[in-house]
Amino acid sequence: MIDLHVHTNVSDNSMSIREVLNLAKEEGITDLAITDHDTTLGLNEALQLGKEIGVGIIPGIEISAFDYRRNCRAHILGLFVEPEHPSLKQLCDHLVQSRNEASHEMVSRINKAGYTIPWEDVQKYRGRTGVYKQHIMHALMDKGYCDCIYGDLYKKLFRRGDNAKNSGIAYVPLIYVSVAEAIKAVIEAGGIPVLAHPGQFNNFAAIDEWVELGLKGIEVFHPKNDEEDRRQAMAYAQKYQLLITGGSDFHGLYGESPIELGCKELDHVEWISALEKKRTELVMNV
Repeated sequence: MIDLHVHTNVSDNSMSIREVLNLAKEEGITDLAITDHDTTLGLNEALQLGKEIGVGIIPGIEISAFDYRRNCRAHILGLFVEPEHPSLKQLCDHLVQSRNEASHEMVSRINKAGYTIPWEDVQKYRGRTGVYKQHIMHALMDKGYCDCIYGDLYKKLFRRGDNAKNSGIAYVPLIYVSVAEAIKAVIEAGGIPVLAHPGQFNNFAAIDEWVELGLKGIEVFHPKNDEEDRRQAMAYAQKYQLLITGGSDFHGLYGESPIELGCKELDHVEWISALEKKRTELVMNV
């Protein structure tokens, strides 16, 4: 079994790289793509630990992008990217900075709303690249304000509305890169750009355009893709000969619902063959 979409505590998983790889080994997973948000920090460590533990590591990334034409978010996975490649680092450094500045402002607003949550308490849970909403919620759990990460308090604080009035009291928008920039950076880093969970952000209308920009894969199998999402994703994969991928989007304790590692829908041998073919096509077209 394989899994092509997994996070670690480098970004917003509660588990370390070693803990994730140990769990993967226990679950019989042969190959795992580490795709932390907006960073390749930790990939070299994962590659080394993979050899030690006996799990094949696919170095990856998940870039937080935005479809400015349609005013919606989109996440672009990069599979087999070169760790710390300048194109990815240049693109993502300001995303990481923007997220940390936003998180600090979120905590400030939460305190102004009457909660007591020192920034130092939140920092205890931060990932290597900074603070995410999950880390803030974990600190709030410690204070007894809630008993889970995703619940009524999360919605009250971080709801994403159409405007400031309809949003949560601590919601702070991030500054995203464009989808075109994300696809370009992944290709320059030697990776395969893949559209992650198209059903979550309803990105289907943009796929024709993004294929022209260099999109080479689509995540057909994902916990947030329902049956219709999978059908549409598969249709686009067939239309454009896109690489079919799938993954758990594993976040440990910080996942929105209990998720097991692994993507049972993808056969290991067939996928490796398809991956090599797609990588060859990409190299030939660069």
